[in-house]
Amino acid sequence: MSERPTLRSRLRQLARELAKFGTVGAVGFLVNFVVFNLCMHAFGLAVVRSGVIATVVAIGTNYIGNRYWTYRSSDKSHRSRELSLFLLFSGIGLIIENGILALSHYGFGFTSTVADNVAKNVIGLGIGTAFRFWSYRTWVFRALPAREAVETAESFLEEDALLGEARYQAGRTK
Repeated sequence: MSERPTLRSRLRQLARELAKFGTVGAVGFLVNFVVFNLCMHAFGLAVVRSGVIATVVAIGTNYIGNRYWTYRSSDKSHRSRELSLFLLFSGIGLIIENGILALSHYGFGFTSTVADNVAKNVIGLGIGTAFRFWSYRTWVFRALPAREAVETAESFLEEDALLGEARYQAGRTK
């Protein structure tokens, strides 16, 4: 019986995480979609080049949203490691997303605007997003280990107690 609340609370936490990740992803999707179509139609760039540019801009947007909102309580002590892993896994997602676009456009000959958007922004982005969610929560934005989190909290409490004692002693000596 004691496992039920733990499982239920884990599922609630996962649902909140998915909702936040999805919200950040929705903003990233809009950025990706707008930049992709602007690059293709306003600037006349090639399809895959437009896709790569759009994905890179969306990756930047998503990093900010995930770092400062979705995973704001995760371990912040290794930012360079976090950013390196984020870029690595985002790069793999970029290859998945734009590889599907290239296969659709050049391999299968589906060259309409609708076909390009479906290949990149529905199929490619869907598969890439599933990969990114798994990799970010597993490798990039890791939670502080429970023991380390407790030790950190205890050190703050000890510092506060020491400061309070020092203030008390200073007040007594006056």
